[in-house]
Amino acid sequence: MRARISNQVIYLHPEDVPQYNKQGSTVRNTYFWALRSIAARAYRGKDWEYEEQVWIALVRMLISFAESGYLGYRETTLEFSPDAEIPALLRAVSTWGSVS
Repeated sequence: MRARISNQVIYLHPEDVPQYNKQGSTVRNTYFWALRSIAARAYRGKDWEYEEQVWIALVRMLISFAESGYLGYRETTLEFSPDAEIPALLRAVSTWGSVS
């Protein structure tokens, strides 16, 4: 998921956050609600925002869903721009990529 940090808030690109689908997979819908539940702001079509105090929960959630094997790498990894500094707490679930 494309991500950026500004003022100790993680912003996830709106096209990369999970989508809720009433008829969809239970795992994907649970992932949607879990990520949404700890977001400071999670509006449709806008960046989802995660304040620093929930970063440990975000990391644990991403690891847990990644280990489940039901979701892909890109769905459970934070992808920052190549010049971004990734905080130590987030490194286990983060990578650098060509964020647009």
